[in-house]
Amino acid sequence: MKKEVINIPGKAPDPLGCYSHAVKVGPLLILSGQGARDVKTGIEAGITLDENGHVLSYDIAAQTRAVIRNVQTVLEAAGCTLRDVVEVNVYLADMNDFQDYNRAYAEYFGFENPPARTTIEARPPGRNFVEMRVVALCPDPPAKQQG
Repeated sequence: MKKEVINIPGKAPDPLGCYSHAVKVGPLLILSGQGARDVKTGIEAGITLDENGHVLSYDIAAQTRAVIRNVQTVLEAAGCTLRDVVEVNVYLADMNDFQDYNRAYAEYFGFENPPARTTIEARPPGRNFVEMRVVALCPDPPAKQQG
């Protein structure tokens, strides 16, 4: 099987290190961890900063929505949707945010037969208070018809 690297500069936030937005092998699409950074501004959603750029507060629901929008962007670049997602690994900076994060998550994954999910407490990079790593089972593109 061939490995296909998916990078979409200018459409999803640039990786903070040496990794791709996603890698597709056969029907599996494996996304690198996605944070809440806005692709245009480079600033994480849902944060309030002081004059020195330090985080004063954050809104975990706003961050969760921004993360999922970034996930959707990468999925769409590979021809997939949220309904193709089979596994989500979530890293929350503070498990006390679980209920608010879970409500925002359900806005996107509240459909019948949602993906498997693991949520753990960890410290995502940057000013992210939530990060998601996703695996999707993506349909093959339709075969081109011969005319």
